[in-house]
Amino acid sequence: MKGLSNGPNCFRCKYLFITHDRRRPYGCSLMGFKSVGMPAKEVLRIQGHACLAFCAK
Repeated sequence: MKGLSNGPNCFRCKYLFITHDRRRPYGCSLMGFKSVGMPAKEVLRIQGHACLAFCAK
């Protein structure tokens, strides 16, 4: 499971955006959601696999 925890770096993805919502400061424009932590970590937690939407800037 070590490889799964090292998923894509959202700061290097063109779909990451910073919101003005203090409760959910990070978002993914492709998947259309905001989250407390990095979106790729949320995808891993909820779907059980690394984020497939990652696209390098």
